[in-house]
Amino acid sequence: MGGLELSREFFDAYGKPMLEAQFPHLLPKLAAGLFGSGSECFGYDDEISRDHDFEPGFCIFLPGEDAVDRRSAFLLERAYAKLPKEFRGFRRQTLLPVGGARHGVLRTGEFFQAMVGAPDGNLTAAQWLTIPEEALAEAVNGELYFDNLGEVTLIRASLAEYPADIRLKRLAGQLLLMGQAGQYNYGRCLRHGETAAAQLAAHEFVKSALSAIFLLNRRYQPYYKWSFRALRALPKLGNLAPPLETLISTPNGPEDIPAKERIIEETALAVASLLREEGLSSLPGGELEAHAYAINDRIGDGELRNMHILAGV
Repeated sequence: MGGLELSREFFDAYGKPMLEAQFPHLLPKLAAGLFGSGSECFGYDDEISRDHDFEPGFCIFLPGEDAVDRRSAFLLERAYAKLPKEFRGFRRQTLLPVGGARHGVLRTGEFFQAMVGAPDGNLTAAQWLTIPEEALAEAVNGELYFDNLGEVTLIRASLAEYPADIRLKRLAGQLLLMGQAGQYNYGRCLRHGETAAAQLAAHEFVKSALSAIFLLNRRYQPYYKWSFRALRALPKLGNLAPPLETLISTPNGPEDIPAKERIIEETALAVASLLREEGLSSLPGGELEAHAYAINDRIGDGELRNMHILAGV
């Protein structure tokens, strides 16, 4: 049983009845669900990942103290703590996980402040450009069971994807890095006899390719250890997962180089083709540096457009 399913069943069996019986006067102001940090919030958990920070649990989201006072929050916390300590063979933890509480009673504003740096999800352009992408992914993953006040839903909707110009800025930067690392530096490093540097170039190419592909799918890239799993499920260019994995997991021997250079070029061509399909670039061919500057030129906000092309990476 996955963590999301476990959480929902635990909520339906014990959480919902507890709220309805003990806190009916607060229900119009509450939300509940499971999202945030942890592989289970993405549906990526398995037996290996359950060796830490895994338990039957869920989140109860409260608005500010002007709507739900401290005493009510305390009573909710105590009621949550009294829920069964074991459910479907899994025990609830007695210690907080690394990074703080992931389940239980949480103030909505405090949760999103910690996650993305804004209690209401209203981000500045600078925040959109600098917040780690995995943090944005964690703010909108998982499942919201109910939201009677609507506050959590609105915040998650505001964070659901990058604003158009921010997406273009980040995409332009990643395409430029793909071109520099893969189409230019990988081969040069090999010709210099620097096989380790060539492998670093291949890694940089793959890192930026992953980011670009997620941007083209209008999805946030999760934490790196889940990136390839998430990539394989993407509707656009998810088929590039196997060759990209080959690129960073095989040697740079003389017999390997032609195949790896072919992967780089075929990846660039596939990405460039999707750019044209999406109307983001009209340039022919797969020279990613040229596409990067073409996309940067499409940014409507002049200040953002004139920032360094790598300002979003």
